Amino acid sequence: MSIGETLAKERQRAGLTLTQVSLQTRIRETVIRGMEQDDFSACGGNFYARGHIRSIARVIGIDPEPLVRDFDESHGGAPQPVSAISAFEPEQPVAAFRERRSPNWSAAMALALALVVIYGVVQIVGSGGGGEQRTARQVAGTPGGQAAAPKPAPTTPKAGGPVAAAPRKNVELRLKAKRTTWVNVRGDKGRELFSGMLRSGDSKRWTAKKKISIVIGNPSGVRLAVNGKDLGTPSNGGGVLRLSFDPRDPEAA
Repeated sequence: MSIGETLAKERQRAGLTLTQVSLQTRIRETVIRGMEQDDFSACGGNFYARGHIRSIARVIGIDPEPLVRDFDESHGGAPQPVSAISAFEPEQPVAAFRERRSPNWSAAMALALALVVIYGVVQIVGSGGGGEQRTARQVAGTPGGQAAAPKPAPTTPKAGGPVAAAPRKNVELRLKAKRTTWVNVRGDKGRELFSGMLRSGDSKRWTAKKKISIVIGNPSGVRLAVNGKDLGTPSNGGGVLRLSFDPRDPEAA
């Protein structure tokens, strides 16, 4: 069975539509449809194709690594690691330094003589008239001098001004049952937070640091809120629904 056939079969076995997988993986439906037909050209390259295979496999509940290995075998093999030395080593050796030319002593002597002549002229002109010359330097703050412009005082933010919101450090999921439904909730590293039946009117709240995954037997019978934002009823159709959220969600809800 090919990679695409496996993805399509396992998605249907999980009771998920292309739209539901697209919402959970943030991969366009057209790309997922092409992958299920073993067309990976819309993925944007082998690197992104491997990532899409892993994302879809996790959502539909299968191990992605066998599929990734099959993809590598049929697309030229897995990428080889590149050492730091080879990454920064130039493809062609740097050309050897050119042979140093012998110094041009004639030009050097002519330049030194010109400097001596210029220095003598400056000394004669500077001492002309026998008068004592003084170099006047105006110092900031002294009479006749211009005071240096004062530096502007550092501005401080006004009280009550807008403050950038700190990023969330965890993910929070709230669920309220409108009808009887079965729910399974897992947190970080797949740790089970809840599994069982909820009846109409029941409310539950779960938190995790990085990720919360939920499987809903009757998605049209619940109402969800993620990180304080009401998402409403996730689906009006039947079938099992699998969702996952992190502290950044809901980004595209």
